[in-house]
Amino acid sequence: MGRFRREMYEEYAKQHSGEYTNDENYNAAYRKVKKIKGFYSHLKVYFIVNMIIIVSSLSRNHLGSGIDFSSLYEWHTYSTAFFWGIGLVAHGLSVFASEWFFNSDWEQRKIQKYMDRDASNKNKWE
Repeated sequence: MGRFRREMYEEYAKQHSGEYTNDENYNAAYRKVKKIKGFYSHLKVYFIVNMIIIVSSLSRNHLGSGIDFSSLYEWHTYSTAFFWGIGLVAHGLSVFASEWFFNSDWEQRKIQKYMDRDASNKNKWE
């Protein structure tokens, strides 16, 4: 049974060779690219679905008799796009803005600040 699992794992590793490695920088970059790809997939689905909703609302009441542009001025036509857009903005901020606010430089500065503060408190009582 052990040999079978090892062979199965090796086969899986061959197929997905780019997903697993011991290099931490590569793993971080890989996770970042996966997040960006997920956001762009979300954005693509957002546009496709909302375009279908808007186009279908043009002929909702007058099936076969032409296009009714009056539905373009109604709230229900854009409500899905509006609320889903809020979620899309939140997804975008989680992918792209996390580097602006809490990047590695910020993290290093905070660590250094707390280390300096702890060192000064330690020397204070000696």
